[in-house]
Amino acid sequence: MNNKNIIVANLKMYLSLAGEVERWLENFSKAKKDLKLKNTELVICPPAIFLDQFSKKNKSKTIFVGAQNCVWENKGAFTGEISPTMLSSSGIKYVILGHSERRKYFGENDEMISQKISAVLRAGIKPIICIGEDGDQRRKGLTMEVVLGQLSNCLIEIGPGKIENVIICYEPIWAISANKPKFPPTSADIMTARLLIKKFLVKKYGEKTAERVRIIYGGSVDSKNVQEVCIDSGMKGALIGSASTIPHELKKITKLMDN
Repeated sequence: MNNKNIIVANLKMYLSLAGEVERWLENFSKAKKDLKLKNTELVICPPAIFLDQFSKKNKSKTIFVGAQNCVWENKGAFTGEISPTMLSSSGIKYVILGHSERRKYFGENDEMISQKISAVLRAGIKPIICIGEDGDQRRKGLTMEVVLGQLSNCLIEIGPGKIENVIICYEPIWAISANKPKFPPTSADIMTARLLIKKFLVKKYGEKTAERVRIIYGGSVDSKNVQEVCIDSGMKGALIGSASTIPHELKKITKLMDN
């Protein structure tokens, strides 16, 4: 399964009303009718309150429902949180961890993300972990230092027997559309980051194991730029944000990645 590409649709809080969710699901049902995936998995990550609704609608073997976040404990006094065992018992196979918005707005750090990664792997869930530098770090030439530091800290407890179940998403914060980048990253920029991540994995886990780890890209991906930022740069997929709110656009991106 790890040789397949993977598209992750992060719906964030874009769909906040019941009617919006129903319309999205209805439009996606129409869009996916001729979506025959051979080399790609599609993971759709709605807000937690809608996970069950999305799961009940999904009967596909190549489309999965994932979560946007979880806590690092399975039970206890964690008001408002969702545990890995809750997700696992609901049939959830993937979860996004360490997204830049979680770091920025909720104070998540590498140590917390590391704990979450270990917890979800124990629960049989595959984590999609986000790493990447912000604009100031990029301007100071710290991209390599930031990326390697995040990888080292977040994967400190993950051994070679578990790492192949981890998806690593390079998500340069400065390239996200909300930050209004003047110059989006080129395929060469993204390829450089991919090779940096791959080199880290080879050094830590060995070349054979590193080959089984999927590295994807996140940062304002749409059907117009997926060729350059994902395919030309050698990425195994993409983390899609706002573009995923349009089912036919999500389908178009996924088909391009599947060819």
